Amino acid sequence: MLVHVRRRVPPGLRLVLGLLLICGGILGFLPILGFWMIPLGFAVAMLDLVPLYRAGLRRAGIGAGSRPLPEEDTDEPHPPSDNR
Repeated sequence: MLVHVRRRVPPGLRLVLGLLLICGGILGFLPILGFWMIPLGFAVAMLDLVPLYRAGLRRAGIGAGSRPLPEEDTDEPHPPSDNR
């Protein structure tokens, strides 16, 4: 099902479709709608949210395999240098 949605539904519409499925699943006590729509809605919405999340991490410089930058103490002044 997710492969079909990924191939046929445009990226912006997938998020909207996922949110509509989640909202319909909340009304699962009604005859036509069901609680099965909640996990399906999350799965469809995640097709768009995960790539956005990863792109944000890459833009922030936090990716797989990257090391955190060392923190510098700014309270102490730098030692004088002898380079002239």
